[in-house]
Amino acid sequence: MSRLAILLGCLLLMPACSAQEADQQGEAHGDSEIIVNTITQGLHHPWGMAVLPDGDLLVTERRGRLLRVAPINGETRRIGGLPPVDHRNQGGLLDVTLHPEFARNGWVYLTWAGKGEGGNATHLGRGRLVEDRLVDFETLFVATPFVDSGIHFGSRLTFDRTGFLFMTVGDRGERSRAQDLSDHNGSMLRLDENGAIPENNPFVDREDAAAAIYSFGHRNPQGAATHPVSGRVWIHEHGPRGGDEINIPAAGANFGWPIQTYGREYFGPEIAPDEVEGVTGPIHHWTPSIAPSGMAFHEHPRYPEWHGNLFVGALAQTHLARLTLDGEQVIEEERLLAGREWRIRGVATAPQGGLYLLTDHQNGRLLYVTPKRDQHSNTP
Repeated sequence: MSRLAILLGCLLLMPACSAQEADQQGEAHGDSEIIVNTITQGLHHPWGMAVLPDGDLLVTERRGRLLRVAPINGETRRIGGLPPVDHRNQGGLLDVTLHPEFARNGWVYLTWAGKGEGGNATHLGRGRLVEDRLVDFETLFVATPFVDSGIHFGSRLTFDRTGFLFMTVGDRGERSRAQDLSDHNGSMLRLDENGAIPENNPFVDREDAAAAIYSFGHRNPQGAATHPVSGRVWIHEHGPRGGDEINIPAAGANFGWPIQTYGREYFGPEIAPDEVEGVTGPIHHWTPSIAPSGMAFHEHPRYPEWHGNLFVGALAQTHLARLTLDGEQVIEEERLLAGREWRIRGVATAPQGGLYLLTDHQNGRLLYVTPKRDQHSNTP
């Protein structure tokens, strides 16, 4: 088939290939066959994405740009009205999510690394999407204290079923912060939709604790998703050399970093203790490290073979992990895209039933992935 014919075929699909690349061939990975389509490329270190009601996507780039991408043809438009960001090292514009009632109120939520006295911090803000601009933008919350560091911002966002907004914050590379309840860093935060602190947060009555903290002892959580059945928020986080974890945050729970880990430290003791009294352990961990980033539950009837699976991107081992679950237990793991050398930064379920993926490179891609059934299996 000619390249022209492939490109013309792509225009009939949604999502489809961009004019930059047609990548329609099915590929065998592990025990599954999948089809990979490149919607667009040329994204500069994309980090987060959110699917709009009309099917377009909002995609963040760490350098401080928010793009609206049309899956039908890969066309991108830049969104204005954003805050300034500190995009050194791992910082910049990070996650994006929509208010649960976005169709009514238009609220778009962003996290970013922002400068302040003493260094920088993970910020949360929101604005209303009006055409190609965020209007009425306001900063809702800043994870303090500011730290002179360029790493471990955490920064994933997800709303739970009751409307609380959960926000992850990494330890900023200073591990003791994760056990310090007076410090937002190294924690999962729970906020109201306007950034206020809920009255029933676990530490609101403690003078020695930050009231926004929901759980603590987290190293650098870069994945968060709300389970479609239980409604509970799940996260994953980077370990040091190994010990990447999947955790299910609970009110007031300590998830152990750095006093408990399955990984090897970069300094100090060779291996921290595996079990410490009062620490909640992970439901799953990876050693050696895969460097997980982005996660999504799949609950679309179009592809029942993926129903109930959890998908996790991997930066260091450059693959997409497909986890089969039995309740809150991981019973099987499969690695997809392992031969591509793509750093999978973001994962989202598409309205058409496949998965959207972001690759974290200077020339990053937005991909659409489906199981392979026949040559038209990726047609919505």
